[in-house]
Amino acid sequence: MNKSAKYPEGSSSRRSFLHASAASGLLCLEPQTVFGAQANSALEIGIIGCGGRGEYIGNFFVENTGARVVALADPLQDRLDSIRVNLHCPSARSYTGVDGYRGLLDSKVDAVLIESPPYFHPEQVSAAIESGKHVFMAKPVAIDVPGCHIISESARKAQGRLSLMVDFQTRARPVYQEAAARVRKGDIGTPVMAQVYYHAGDHIAYTGTEYRATTHVQDSPLQGHLRRWGQDVNLSGDIIVEQDIHMIDVANWFIGEHPLAARGTGGRKAGTRGNFFILEYTYPNGVKTDFSSSSFSHGYRDLCVRLYGTKGTVDSHYMGAINIYGANAWKGTESDQTRLGALANVQNFVAGIRSGQYVVNAEDAVESALSAVLGRMAAYRGTNMTWEEMLQLNEKLEPRLEA
Repeated sequence: MNKSAKYPEGSSSRRSFLHASAASGLLCLEPQTVFGAQANSALEIGIIGCGGRGEYIGNFFVENTGARVVALADPLQDRLDSIRVNLHCPSARSYTGVDGYRGLLDSKVDAVLIESPPYFHPEQVSAAIESGKHVFMAKPVAIDVPGCHIISESARKAQGRLSLMVDFQTRARPVYQEAAARVRKGDIGTPVMAQVYYHAGDHIAYTGTEYRATTHVQDSPLQGHLRRWGQDVNLSGDIIVEQDIHMIDVANWFIGEHPLAARGTGGRKAGTRGNFFILEYTYPNGVKTDFSSSSFSHGYRDLCVRLYGTKGTVDSHYMGAINIYGANAWKGTESDQTRLGALANVQNFVAGIRSGQYVVNAEDAVESALSAVLGRMAAYRGTNMTWEEMLQLNEKLEPRLEA
């Protein structure tokens, strides 16, 4: 496989990206180093995207790092008003409109949190890095191949001078890190096959992500569209890119590679967001992954990566047990909290800025986004799709924001 084919001309190599991303899992400074600054030297941050997730992550910064929220950007005024109250930042500058983030970037901030709909991530990240701002961003980094190229280029520009951290919580959780290290050490032998799935109820009710399809009389058609962005594939990338990517990322991490091809199907049979995907991913060395996801289950929720090897099995659940069975059995945990991963990422991001050990972990996040895009394209077409074919098609999703 030609690894260089994944990235645009001039971007950094996989090895340099991985070297930088290792800091995100290893950087853990003493609390006094992170929180010992005087109030007048507190990190000043701006939040781009002030829905549920923006408020959730913003609160981690305020309560756990001593950072101050000084600027906010969102197309919806009610979200700006709400986050000001809930994060206790009444004096924060606010910028409205789809392009409001540009005003925020032109103002005095040290770092930005990008928690907007995924379609906007590449443009906003690129503008933030160009303006010299550190970036902490939600997954996915992008919803299509061109967007992933933009993120790779932004990561190249950030190297050595700015942090660009993608908030994958699993990679920051010690129990997941230990499981991945044991797999890499050979505790399950040679990987053979995996079960990967993300089954959950309607994400409209998912705490921490803003999909609420409420109608506001004062909304313009554009504002109403953006309020319900999770229902637009061209803004979200569909559930496989916007949500299921959590488990696809863990599969890539455990296997140590991205998939070479995907084939399968999917559909919408249970309402606006009643989506499902059933796919087979093929990884290097013939490793096969059985992937499935759904967004309409009732009374059941589980997110899992179960990798079978020649000597054992690692069984990991996003909000549950993480163990290894077989010749080298390991009792990891019966329950783990996703919020601990988000908190660790926030603290490491701030610590990296204050110490000058800037964190750029975008490479793994780009690979995971492209892996999810590969699955979506294969399912939409109902055909086998290879990694190279996906890159050559270079398909770009464009929402009709004027409608």
